Amino acid sequence: MAYIYKRGEKWAYKVYAGKNPITGKDNAPISKSGFRTKKDAQLAAGLVERQFHNNEFIEPSKITFNALCDDWEKHYISSMKAKESSLRARKIALKHIRDEFGDIAIQKISKKAYQDAIDKLANKFSTNYVSSIHTSSNMVFEYAKDNKLIKEVLTKDIKLPKKKKTVADLEKGDSIQEKFLEKEELEEFLTVVKNEGLEGDLLSFTMLAYTGLRIGEMIALKWSDIDFNNHTLRVIRTYYNPTNNKLEYTLLTPKTEGSIRTITIDTILIDLLQLHKQEQDIIKKENEPFYKDNDFIFATNEGYPKTIKNIAIRMQRLLKRTGIKKHVTPHSFRHTHTSLLIEANVHIKEIQERLGHSDINTTMDIYAHMTKNIKKEASTKFSNLMKNLSNNLIDPKHEQKHEQEQT
Repeated sequence: MAYIYKRGEKWAYKVYAGKNPITGKDNAPISKSGFRTKKDAQLAAGLVERQFHNNEFIEPSKITFNALCDDWEKHYISSMKAKESSLRARKIALKHIRDEFGDIAIQKISKKAYQDAIDKLANKFSTNYVSSIHTSSNMVFEYAKDNKLIKEVLTKDIKLPKKKKTVADLEKGDSIQEKFLEKEELEEFLTVVKNEGLEGDLLSFTMLAYTGLRIGEMIALKWSDIDFNNHTLRVIRTYYNPTNNKLEYTLLTPKTEGSIRTITIDTILIDLLQLHKQEQDIIKKENEPFYKDNDFIFATNEGYPKTIKNIAIRMQRLLKRTGIKKHVTPHSFRHTHTSLLIEANVHIKEIQERLGHSDINTTMDIYAHMTKNIKKEASTKFSNLMKNLSNNLIDPKHEQKHEQEQT
Protein backbone atom coordinates (compact mmCIF):
# COMPACT_ATOMS: atom_id res chain seq x y z
CA MET A 1 0.00 0.00 0.00
CA ALA A 2 1.36 3.40 -1.01
CA TYR A 3 1.94 6.07 1.59
CA ILE A 4 0.62 9.45 0.38
CA TYR A 5 1.68 12.54 2.27
CA LYS A 6 1.96 16.28 1.91
CA ARG A 7 5.36 17.87 1.56
CA GLY A 8 5.13 21.63 1.89
CA GLU A 9 2.57 22.85 -0.64
CA LYS A 10 2.90 19.71 -2.80
CA TRP A 11 2.02 16.04 -2.45
CA ALA A 12 4.29 13.00 -2.52
CA TYR A 13 4.19 9.21 -2.38
CA LYS A 14 6.30 6.29 -1.13
CA VAL A 15 5.78 2.80 -2.52
CA TYR A 16 7.08 -0.41 -0.95
CA ALA A 17 9.89 -1.84 -3.12
CA GLY A 18 10.22 -5.35 -1.70
CA LYS A 19 13.17 -7.01 0.00
CA ASN A 20 16.76 -7.33 -1.08
CA PRO A 21 17.20 -11.03 -2.07
CA ILE A 22 20.74 -11.08 -0.66
CA THR A 23 20.39 -9.23 2.65
CA GLY A 24 16.72 -9.97 3.29
CA LYS A 25 16.20 -6.35 4.31
CA ASP A 26 13.61 -3.97 2.85
CA ASN A 27 14.73 -2.02 -0.20
CA ALA A 28 14.51 1.75 -0.06
CA PRO A 29 10.95 2.76 -0.99
CA ILE A 30 10.17 4.16 -4.44
CA SER A 31 9.28 7.79 -3.87
CA LYS A 32 8.42 10.89 -5.81
CA SER A 33 7.18 14.36 -4.84
CA GLY A 34 5.95 17.52 -6.53
CA PHE A 35 2.32 16.57 -7.23
CA ARG A 36 -0.18 19.43 -7.11
CA THR A 37 -3.02 17.37 -5.61
CA LYS A 38 -3.40 14.31 -3.42
CA LYS A 39 -5.35 12.60 -6.23
CA ASP A 40 -2.42 13.07 -8.66
CA ALA A 41 -0.03 11.50 -6.14
CA GLN A 42 -2.42 8.54 -5.57
CA LEU A 43 -2.81 7.86 -9.31
CA ALA A 44 0.95 8.00 -9.88
CA ALA A 45 1.63 5.74 -6.89
CA GLY A 46 -0.99 3.25 -8.12
CA LEU A 47 0.71 3.06 -11.51
CA VAL A 48 4.10 2.45 -9.89
CA GLU A 49 2.64 -0.31 -7.69
CA ARG A 50 1.16 -2.09 -10.71
CA GLN A 51 4.43 -1.80 -12.62
CA PHE A 52 6.40 -3.07 -9.62
CA HIS A 53 4.15 -6.10 -9.04
CA ASN A 54 4.14 -6.90 -12.80
CA ASN A 55 7.92 -6.63 -12.85
CA GLU A 56 7.67 -3.69 -15.26
CA PHE A 57 8.95 -0.89 -13.04
CA ILE A 58 11.96 1.03 -14.35
CA GLU A 59 14.09 2.66 -11.69
CA PRO A 60 14.89 6.30 -12.52
CA SER A 61 18.47 6.46 -13.76
CA LYS A 62 20.90 9.17 -14.84
CA ILE A 63 23.17 6.79 -16.80
CA THR A 64 24.26 8.50 -20.01
CA PHE A 65 24.42 7.04 -23.49
CA ASN A 66 28.23 7.12 -23.35
CA ALA A 67 28.28 5.17 -20.07
CA LEU A 68 25.78 2.69 -21.47
CA CYS A 69 27.92 2.14 -24.58
CA ASP A 70 31.02 1.58 -22.47
CA ASP A 71 29.18 -1.02 -20.40
CA TRP A 72 27.69 -2.69 -23.48
CA GLU A 73 31.10 -3.00 -25.17
CA LYS A 74 32.41 -5.01 -22.20
CA HIS A 75 29.32 -7.23 -22.38
CA TYR A 76 29.71 -7.60 -26.18
CA ILE A 77 33.20 -9.03 -25.78
CA SER A 78 32.73 -11.15 -22.64
CA SER A 79 29.18 -12.49 -22.93
CA MET A 80 28.54 -12.47 -26.68
CA LYS A 81 32.04 -13.74 -27.50
CA ALA A 82 32.35 -11.16 -30.28
CA LYS A 83 35.56 -10.91 -32.25
CA GLU A 84 37.87 -7.94 -31.86
CA SER A 85 37.21 -6.94 -35.47
CA SER A 86 33.44 -6.95 -34.88
CA LEU A 87 33.74 -4.79 -31.77
CA ARG A 88 35.95 -2.33 -33.64
CA ALA A 89 33.34 -2.01 -36.41
CA ARG A 90 30.55 -1.51 -33.83
CA LYS A 91 32.55 1.16 -31.98
CA ILE A 92 33.18 3.08 -35.20
CA ALA A 93 29.46 2.96 -36.05
CA LEU A 94 28.37 3.97 -32.54
CA LYS A 95 30.66 7.00 -32.51
CA HIS A 96 28.13 8.87 -34.65
CA ILE A 97 25.31 8.24 -32.15
CA ARG A 98 27.65 9.00 -29.23
CA ASP A 99 28.38 12.38 -30.85
CA GLU A 100 24.64 13.06 -30.85
CA PHE A 101 23.55 11.72 -27.43
CA GLY A 102 26.77 10.96 -25.52
CA ASP A 103 26.19 12.98 -22.34
CA ILE A 104 22.40 12.71 -22.33
CA ALA A 105 20.70 10.34 -19.88
CA ILE A 106 19.30 7.40 -21.85
CA GLN A 107 15.91 7.78 -20.19
CA LYS A 108 15.68 11.29 -21.66
CA ILE A 109 16.42 10.29 -25.28
CA SER A 110 13.18 10.27 -27.25
CA LYS A 111 12.22 8.22 -30.29
CA LYS A 112 11.76 11.46 -32.25
CA ALA A 113 15.27 12.66 -31.34
CA TYR A 114 16.75 9.34 -32.45
CA GLN A 115 14.82 9.39 -35.75
CA ASP A 116 16.07 12.94 -36.37
CA ALA A 117 19.65 11.79 -35.73
CA ILE A 118 19.28 8.93 -38.23
CA ASP A 119 17.76 11.29 -40.82
CA LYS A 120 20.71 13.65 -40.38
CA LEU A 121 23.25 10.84 -40.79
CA ALA A 122 21.45 9.68 -43.93
CA ASN A 123 22.40 12.98 -45.59
CA LYS A 124 26.08 12.30 -44.91
CA PHE A 125 26.56 8.55 -45.37
CA SER A 126 25.45 5.69 -47.59
CA THR A 127 22.26 3.75 -46.87
CA ASN A 128 24.26 0.65 -45.93
CA TYR A 129 26.45 2.53 -43.46
CA VAL A 130 23.47 4.25 -41.81
CA SER A 131 21.88 0.81 -41.48
CA SER A 132 25.06 -0.42 -39.75
CA ILE A 133 24.96 2.56 -37.35
CA HIS A 134 21.31 1.87 -36.55
CA THR A 135 21.92 -1.87 -36.02
CA SER A 136 24.71 -1.13 -33.54
CA SER A 137 22.56 1.43 -31.69
CA ASN A 138 19.69 -1.03 -31.51
CA MET A 139 21.96 -3.58 -29.84
CA VAL A 140 22.87 -1.01 -27.16
CA PHE A 141 19.26 -0.04 -26.45
CA GLU A 142 18.19 -3.70 -26.37
CA TYR A 143 20.89 -4.21 -23.74
CA ALA A 144 19.49 -1.28 -21.75
CA LYS A 145 15.99 -2.77 -21.82
CA ASP A 146 17.26 -6.22 -20.80
CA ASN A 147 18.86 -4.56 -17.77
CA LYS A 148 15.68 -2.60 -16.94
CA LEU A 149 17.24 0.77 -17.61
CA ILE A 150 14.52 1.71 -20.12
CA LYS A 151 10.97 0.49 -20.65
CA GLU A 152 10.86 0.47 -24.45
CA VAL A 153 13.56 0.13 -27.11
CA LEU A 154 13.26 3.45 -28.91
CA THR A 155 15.20 2.19 -31.94
CA LYS A 156 12.35 -0.18 -32.85
CA ASP A 157 10.23 0.73 -35.91
CA ILE A 158 12.60 3.52 -36.92
CA LYS A 159 12.43 4.31 -40.63
CA LEU A 160 15.81 4.24 -42.34
CA PRO A 161 15.85 6.91 -45.08
CA LYS A 162 16.76 5.85 -48.58
CA LYS A 163 18.68 8.28 -50.72
CA LYS A 164 16.90 9.24 -53.91
CA LYS A 165 18.96 8.88 -57.05
CA THR A 166 19.84 12.12 -58.74
CA VAL A 167 20.02 12.65 -62.51
CA ALA A 168 23.81 12.46 -62.17
CA ASP A 169 23.51 9.07 -60.44
CA LEU A 170 21.28 7.75 -63.21
CA GLU A 171 23.64 9.04 -65.88
CA LYS A 172 26.49 7.14 -64.25
CA GLY A 173 24.53 3.94 -64.62
CA ASP A 174 24.10 1.02 -62.28
CA SER A 175 26.75 1.36 -59.54
CA ILE A 176 26.69 -2.39 -58.85
CA GLN A 177 28.47 -2.84 -62.17
CA GLU A 178 31.38 -0.90 -60.69
CA LYS A 179 31.79 -3.39 -57.84
CA PHE A 180 33.01 -6.35 -59.85
CA LEU A 181 34.84 -7.27 -63.02
CA GLU A 182 33.08 -8.76 -66.02
CA LYS A 183 34.53 -11.99 -67.39
CA GLU A 184 36.39 -10.13 -70.16
CA GLU A 185 37.76 -7.60 -67.66
CA LEU A 186 38.94 -10.37 -65.34
CA GLU A 187 40.72 -12.02 -68.25
CA GLU A 188 42.43 -8.74 -69.13
CA PHE A 189 43.50 -8.11 -65.53
CA LEU A 190 44.87 -11.63 -64.91
CA THR A 191 46.75 -11.52 -68.22
CA VAL A 192 48.48 -8.32 -67.09
CA VAL A 193 49.20 -9.93 -63.70
CA LYS A 194 50.73 -12.96 -65.41
CA ASN A 195 52.96 -10.86 -67.67
CA GLU A 196 53.87 -7.98 -65.36
CA GLY A 197 53.10 -9.05 -61.78
CA LEU A 198 55.55 -9.87 -59.02
CA GLU A 199 56.07 -13.26 -57.38
CA GLY A 200 52.81 -14.43 -55.81
CA ASP A 201 50.59 -11.87 -57.55
CA LEU A 202 49.07 -14.30 -60.03
CA LEU A 203 48.22 -16.83 -57.32
CA SER A 204 46.74 -14.15 -55.03
CA PHE A 205 44.35 -12.62 -57.56
CA THR A 206 43.46 -15.90 -59.24
CA MET A 207 42.67 -17.36 -55.81
CA LEU A 208 40.35 -14.47 -54.98
CA ALA A 209 38.61 -14.55 -58.36
CA TYR A 210 38.26 -18.35 -58.56
CA THR A 211 37.09 -18.97 -54.97
CA GLY A 212 35.23 -15.86 -53.76
CA LEU A 213 37.19 -15.95 -50.50
CA ARG A 214 37.23 -12.88 -48.31
CA ILE A 215 40.67 -11.25 -48.41
CA GLY A 216 41.26 -12.02 -44.72
CA GLU A 217 40.32 -15.67 -45.26
CA MET A 218 42.80 -15.98 -48.12
CA ILE A 219 45.72 -14.39 -46.26
CA ALA A 220 45.11 -16.73 -43.30
CA LEU A 221 45.35 -19.86 -45.48
CA LYS A 222 48.03 -22.38 -44.57
CA TRP A 223 49.40 -25.25 -46.62
CA SER A 224 47.63 -27.65 -44.27
CA ASP A 225 44.33 -26.22 -45.55
CA ILE A 226 44.95 -27.46 -49.10
CA ASP A 227 44.07 -31.00 -50.17
CA PHE A 228 45.99 -31.46 -53.39
CA ASN A 229 44.54 -34.92 -54.02
CA ASN A 230 40.88 -33.96 -53.73
CA HIS A 231 41.32 -30.40 -55.02
CA THR A 232 39.73 -28.79 -51.98
CA LEU A 233 40.47 -25.84 -49.73
CA ARG A 234 39.20 -25.35 -46.18
CA VAL A 235 38.46 -22.04 -44.46
CA ILE A 236 38.86 -22.19 -40.67
CA ARG A 237 40.41 -18.82 -39.79
CA THR A 238 40.65 -15.21 -40.92
CA TYR A 239 43.44 -12.62 -40.75
CA TYR A 240 42.94 -9.41 -38.75
CA ASN A 241 45.43 -6.55 -38.73
CA PRO A 242 43.95 -3.01 -38.51
CA THR A 243 47.41 -1.40 -38.17
CA ASN A 244 48.92 -3.16 -41.22
CA ASN A 245 52.03 -3.89 -39.16
CA LYS A 246 53.23 -7.32 -40.34
CA LEU A 247 54.16 -8.31 -36.77
CA GLU A 248 50.86 -7.32 -35.14
CA TYR A 249 48.38 -9.58 -36.90
CA THR A 250 45.79 -11.79 -35.22
CA LEU A 251 44.18 -14.97 -36.50
CA LEU A 252 40.48 -15.09 -35.70
CA THR A 253 37.66 -17.52 -36.33
CA PRO A 254 35.77 -16.82 -39.59
CA LYS A 255 33.02 -14.22 -39.79
CA THR A 256 30.12 -16.62 -39.10
CA GLU A 257 29.55 -20.34 -38.47
CA GLY A 258 28.66 -20.68 -42.14
CA SER A 259 32.02 -19.19 -43.07
CA ILE A 260 33.78 -22.33 -41.81
CA ARG A 261 33.70 -24.39 -44.99
CA THR A 262 35.52 -26.63 -47.44
CA ILE A 263 35.24 -25.78 -51.13
CA THR A 264 36.38 -27.43 -54.34
CA ILE A 265 38.97 -25.46 -56.29
CA ASP A 266 39.88 -25.36 -59.95
CA THR A 267 42.79 -27.30 -61.45
CA ILE A 268 44.51 -24.04 -62.41
CA LEU A 269 44.67 -23.12 -58.71
CA ILE A 270 46.18 -26.49 -57.82
CA ASP A 271 48.85 -25.94 -60.48
CA LEU A 272 49.57 -22.39 -59.29
CA LEU A 273 49.73 -23.53 -55.66
CA GLN A 274 52.21 -26.30 -56.46
CA LEU A 275 54.39 -23.87 -58.41
CA HIS A 276 54.19 -21.33 -55.59
CA LYS A 277 55.18 -23.97 -53.03
CA GLN A 278 58.32 -24.76 -54.99
CA GLU A 279 59.23 -21.07 -55.17
CA GLN A 280 58.47 -20.58 -51.47
CA ASP A 281 60.69 -23.52 -50.50
CA ILE A 282 63.59 -21.84 -52.29
CA ILE A 283 62.90 -18.57 -50.43
CA LYS A 284 62.82 -20.45 -47.11
CA LYS A 285 66.26 -21.93 -47.74
CA GLU A 286 67.73 -18.63 -48.89
CA ASN A 287 66.33 -16.78 -45.86
CA GLU A 288 66.57 -19.63 -43.37
CA PRO A 289 68.31 -17.67 -40.56
CA PHE A 290 65.43 -15.21 -40.19
CA TYR A 291 62.50 -16.96 -41.93
CA LYS A 292 59.61 -17.47 -39.47
CA ASP A 293 57.81 -20.50 -40.87
CA ASN A 294 54.18 -20.67 -39.70
CA ASP A 295 52.99 -22.56 -42.79
CA PHE A 296 51.34 -19.52 -44.42
CA ILE A 297 50.77 -19.75 -48.17
CA PHE A 298 50.66 -16.01 -48.81
CA ALA A 299 53.79 -15.08 -46.90
CA THR A 300 56.48 -12.44 -47.15
CA ASN A 301 60.15 -13.35 -47.63
CA GLU A 302 60.36 -13.48 -43.82
CA GLY A 303 57.43 -15.88 -43.40
CA TYR A 304 54.89 -13.40 -42.03
CA PRO A 305 51.49 -13.31 -43.72
CA LYS A 306 51.14 -10.54 -46.28
CA THR A 307 49.03 -7.57 -45.22
CA ILE A 308 45.72 -6.66 -46.85
CA LYS A 309 47.19 -3.24 -47.66
CA ASN A 310 50.08 -4.85 -49.53
CA ILE A 311 47.73 -6.85 -51.75
CA ALA A 312 45.48 -3.82 -52.33
CA ILE A 313 48.46 -1.70 -53.43
CA ARG A 314 49.64 -4.44 -55.79
CA MET A 315 46.15 -4.62 -57.29
CA GLN A 316 45.91 -0.87 -57.95
CA ARG A 317 49.35 -0.76 -59.59
CA LEU A 318 48.42 -3.62 -61.92
CA LEU A 319 44.99 -2.13 -62.70
CA LYS A 320 46.70 1.00 -64.03
CA ARG A 321 48.30 -1.16 -66.71
CA THR A 322 44.89 -2.28 -67.98
CA GLY A 323 42.07 -0.46 -69.71
CA ILE A 324 39.77 -1.05 -66.73
CA LYS A 325 38.42 2.20 -65.27
CA LYS A 326 36.39 0.76 -62.38
CA HIS A 327 37.28 1.58 -58.76
CA VAL A 328 37.57 -2.02 -57.62
CA THR A 329 39.30 -3.47 -54.55
CA PRO A 330 40.41 -6.99 -53.51
CA HIS A 331 36.88 -7.54 -52.14
CA SER A 332 35.55 -6.93 -55.67
CA PHE A 333 36.84 -10.37 -56.65
CA ARG A 334 34.26 -11.85 -54.26
CA HIS A 335 31.53 -10.02 -56.19
CA THR A 336 33.21 -11.07 -59.45
CA HIS A 337 33.21 -14.73 -58.45
CA THR A 338 29.55 -14.54 -57.47
CA SER A 339 28.47 -12.87 -60.71
CA LEU A 340 30.28 -15.57 -62.71
CA LEU A 341 28.64 -18.33 -60.66
CA ILE A 342 25.25 -16.80 -61.46
CA GLU A 343 26.22 -16.57 -65.13
CA ALA A 344 27.16 -20.26 -65.00
CA ASN A 345 23.65 -21.04 -63.66
CA VAL A 346 24.92 -22.26 -60.28
CA HIS A 347 22.04 -22.62 -57.79
CA ILE A 348 21.79 -19.83 -55.22
CA LYS A 349 22.05 -22.37 -52.36
CA GLU A 350 25.40 -23.60 -53.69
CA ILE A 351 26.58 -20.00 -54.04
CA GLN A 352 25.60 -19.36 -50.41
CA GLU A 353 27.63 -22.35 -49.19
CA ARG A 354 30.64 -21.51 -51.34
CA LEU A 355 30.72 -17.90 -50.12
CA GLY A 356 30.19 -18.91 -46.50
CA HIS A 357 26.98 -16.98 -45.82
CA SER A 358 25.01 -18.23 -42.80
CA ASP A 359 21.84 -16.57 -44.09
CA ILE A 360 20.78 -17.08 -47.70
CA ASN A 361 19.14 -13.64 -47.63
CA THR A 362 22.63 -12.16 -47.45
CA THR A 363 23.47 -13.95 -50.68
CA MET A 364 20.25 -12.82 -52.30
CA ASP A 365 20.36 -9.20 -51.14
CA ILE A 366 24.02 -8.45 -51.77
CA TYR A 367 25.06 -10.63 -54.66
CA ALA A 368 22.05 -11.60 -56.78
CA HIS A 369 22.89 -9.13 -59.55
CA MET A 370 23.13 -10.18 -63.15
CA THR A 371 26.20 -9.46 -65.24
CA LYS A 372 25.94 -7.56 -68.49
CA ASN A 373 26.28 -10.83 -70.38
CA ILE A 374 23.27 -12.33 -68.59
CA LYS A 375 21.23 -9.20 -69.24
CA LYS A 376 22.08 -9.39 -72.93
CA GLU A 377 21.23 -13.09 -72.95
CA ALA A 378 17.87 -12.41 -71.30
CA SER A 379 17.13 -9.74 -73.90
CA THR A 380 18.07 -12.10 -76.74
CA LYS A 381 15.92 -14.93 -75.36
CA PHE A 382 12.97 -12.57 -75.00
CA SER A 383 13.43 -11.28 -78.57
CA ASN A 384 13.49 -14.83 -79.93
CA LEU A 385 10.42 -15.78 -77.91
CA MET A 386 8.46 -12.78 -79.16
CA LYS A 387 9.82 -12.82 -82.73
CA ASN A 388 6.60 -13.86 -84.49
CA LEU A 389 4.51 -11.34 -82.56
CA SER A 390 7.06 -8.61 -83.17
CA ASN A 391 7.06 -9.32 -86.90
CA ASN A 392 3.28 -9.05 -87.01
CA LEU A 393 3.45 -5.68 -85.27
CA ILE A 394 5.59 -4.15 -88.02
CA ASP A 395 4.00 -2.96 -91.25
CA PRO A 396 5.64 -4.94 -94.14
CA LYS A 397 6.00 -1.68 -96.13
CA HIS A 398 7.84 -0.06 -93.22
CA GLU A 399 10.11 -3.11 -92.87
CA GLN A 400 10.88 -3.08 -96.61
CA LYS A 401 11.70 0.65 -96.42
CA HIS A 402 13.96 0.00 -93.41
CA GLU A 403 15.86 -2.72 -95.32
CA GLN A 404 16.37 -0.37 -98.28
CA GLU A 405 17.75 2.31 -95.96
CA GLN A 406 20.14 -0.24 -94.46
CA THR A 407 21.50 -1.14 -97.89
